[in-house]
Amino acid sequence: MKMRLIYPRWPKLKQQTEFHLPPHGPVVFAATVPEEVELKFTDDNLEEVDFNEKPDLVALSVMLTCQLPRAFAIADRFRDQGVTVLFGGIATMLHTEEVKTHADSVFLGESEGRFGQVIDDFKAGRIKPVYDYLHNHPDIDLVGPARRDILNRDLYNYRGVQMLDLVHASRGCKFNCFPCSTAYLGGRKFRPRPIKQVIAEMEAIPNNRLFIVDNSLAQDRDWLIELFTAMIPLKKKWVSHPILDDEKVVSLAAEAGCWYVYQAIIDTSPVIAGRIKRLQEHGIGVEGTILLGTDDQDETYIRNLIDFLMGINLDVAEFTILTPFLHTPLREKLEREKRILHNNWIDYTTDKVVFQPKQMSPTKLQELFHYAWDTFYADGGYQIKMGTLFKKLIAREMADGTYKRYNPKRSRNFGAGLKAAP
Repeated sequence: MKMRLIYPRWPKLKQQTEFHLPPHGPVVFAATVPEEVELKFTDDNLEEVDFNEKPDLVALSVMLTCQLPRAFAIADRFRDQGVTVLFGGIATMLHTEEVKTHADSVFLGESEGRFGQVIDDFKAGRIKPVYDYLHNHPDIDLVGPARRDILNRDLYNYRGVQMLDLVHASRGCKFNCFPCSTAYLGGRKFRPRPIKQVIAEMEAIPNNRLFIVDNSLAQDRDWLIELFTAMIPLKKKWVSHPILDDEKVVSLAAEAGCWYVYQAIIDTSPVIAGRIKRLQEHGIGVEGTILLGTDDQDETYIRNLIDFLMGINLDVAEFTILTPFLHTPLREKLEREKRILHNNWIDYTTDKVVFQPKQMSPTKLQELFHYAWDTFYADGGYQIKMGTLFKKLIAREMADGTYKRYNPKRSRNFGAGLKAAP
């Protein structure tokens, strides 16, 4: 049986350098596909989709809302040719009813221990319209190493620099942040993977640079201490979402190779300034993630916020416009208040205003978004500031002997032979 897995393209933020990380969702899903299935992968961001191909099954892994229009176009074209199309991924779970109109089958939830049944049903000619495991999570012990062998490694480098490999150590999030859909998707229970399994997967990745994509590394102090302690001998260099603001945890994260973190900056308080200072004192860079357009922000607040960010010597900043994704507390609130402007998903890229702000016009918020980028990077663009962080990374790698030049020939068969089964 032949199966083609496709990751649809989407419009990128114009303010940032366009580079492409190896996608995580498809390789994690691929690990749950039975070995007898001949699986091939296409990253539509970097490769052409071959519509002349006649696989038995096309699976679309859709992470972002703004991927949906392209995903629908791909699905419709294959279905017109008589090919069965299956959808999965985060955006599929958020937009299930709409996705159903473009799919023969949709898979909702995590696929470990479940996807073999889908293949059996397909072979028997009885594939179901919906496989719903959305709020029925599998045993976390079933999560095995991702199947990175399906990737074309030569595609994932920027000017000769090998991009980060994505890996996750836990699922679920006990926090229920207002713009986030994680509580709906992965549940509000923190579900850590066995640390031995996580370390084994990290160790098997030849790339020295990782992105730990867990929703938050601030949920369980004891687990974090155990995880970071176990990571130290690997000498990997990694980035992550926020880390618990705790002296011992941050110190261990730095010793374990933390390069920089994405830190949400929600106000101009001493708490935020102190958190960033602690990370930087341990040699960890900070990329601030700043939402513009919250109800408590007016024009003066946003301008003062930009001044604050420059005053605390933030390494890098990523400004985004508040976006009401489905199944988030924010979406529910704005729908009640009738403040959603439209559901044109291609514009749900976090750089366009798709709702009515409380204290300004949509046009003014869009102007302030551009003002934020232009002002923060007035003395040099995003690439220059990120380049400064990258030089520090190279220095650390050279100091501990882990620096590797990118070798496309050596990377071509990356991951071949790794067992994907749990």
